[in-house]
Amino acid sequence: MKCGRDREYWKALVRNQVISLFTHGKIKTTLKKAKLTRSYADWLISLAQNNTLHNRRLALKFLVDKKITNKLFYDIAPLFKGINGGYTRIIRLGFRRGDNAEMALLELTREINQNA
Repeated sequence: MKCGRDREYWKALVRNQVISLFTHGKIKTTLKKAKLTRSYADWLISLAQNNTLHNRRLALKFLVDKKITNKLFYDIAPLFKGINGGYTRIIRLGFRRGDNAEMALLELTREINQNA
C-alpha cells in the first residue's frame, strides 16, 4: 500500500478501521482499504480463538486498547469457534460521488452483541 502515504499512516489507518469494525460490527470504506483491513481483522480473530497470553499480547500490541482486545477475545472470537476463516465479508456498494472511488461495506459474518 503506498498512494503517497508512509508506513505509519497505513498502520494507524488499519488499526483504527479494525477497532471500528470490532466495535460496530461493520464499516463503510473504500474497496482498497476494506481489503487491507480485512486481512488484519481475520488474522486477529484467528489469533483470539487460541486464548493464550502470547496471543493476547500480540493482539494488544496491534490494537493498543485493552477494552477492544478483551471484546475481541471474549465476545467476537467465541462467535467463530470451530470456523477456520471467513470471519468477514466485503460487499461492494458502488462508486462514491465526488471522486468516483469504489466503496465497500466490510462486516463480520456473525452478529456481535452490541451491549457487551
